[in-house]
Amino acid sequence: MQSAQQPEKETSPGGLLKDTWNFLWITSLVGLVVATLFTAWTEPGLLPASFSRDVSQAILLQATETSQSQPTPTPRARPLVGIVVGHWDDETGDPGAVCSDIDLTEFQVNQTIATLVRDLLLEDGIDVDLLREFDPLLSGYRATALISIHADSCEYINDQATGFKVSAALANPAPERSARLTACLRNRYGQATGLSLHNSITPDMTSYHAFDEIDPQTTAAIIEVGFLNLDRQLLTQEPQKAAQGIVDGINCFLNNENLAPAVILPTETPASTP
Repeated sequence: MQSAQQPEKETSPGGLLKDTWNFLWITSLVGLVVATLFTAWTEPGLLPASFSRDVSQAILLQATETSQSQPTPTPRARPLVGIVVGHWDDETGDPGAVCSDIDLTEFQVNQTIATLVRDLLLEDGIDVDLLREFDPLLSGYRATALISIHADSCEYINDQATGFKVSAALANPAPERSARLTACLRNRYGQATGLSLHNSITPDMTSYHAFDEIDPQTTAAIIEVGFLNLDRQLLTQEPQKAAQGIVDGINCFLNNENLAPAVILPTETPASTP
């Protein structure tokens, strides 16, 4: 037996108009209620002040709990230090100062000391980037500190052409930190090596190119570890002393260690090119 099918109910134009009117009336009523509650929320309003505060606090608490549930960046557990190997330039092959009397270049000395510095810092729980002279990573480089390692001339200048130099940028956004870093390096390097501080700071040091490339928040300094002529024995036979002096200076800066009075006085000598 076939069941009788109910005919579909047709909507008359009058019924459609009535439904549309009901929808618009309900929508307007909801909007009026929401606007009234919004007005009542703000004192003076229709609702008690305590109710407004309670609702506001509930919303604030929910927002706080939501923000706390969001993952936050994990702070770096270990400091990061960048070490620039002076004249490590694979493109130009510039070795820096060249000692014509023996097979020795400034780059070789810089690389040996920088590698020792890296290894010692890693042993101390400090992350290290070993960087080339014009490393692309230097652009906007962000670290706790950056040290560029160089050495001075192989030529004999005079008997006073011995010792080390340390300099920061001539102008930087954090002079206090830069002064602290250079003071630590001067003090600890002199103690570790027995070399005197040489005060012939050149524009090539104070305007060192990397100072303008790195992130402004990275505290940076350049050190010339000694002269490749009169200080050659220390730099080639005892490079671990030079490396330890740099590491001690970095740790002094990172740990905010006390600076003992300098026991080694600077020598007066004409400025030379690094």
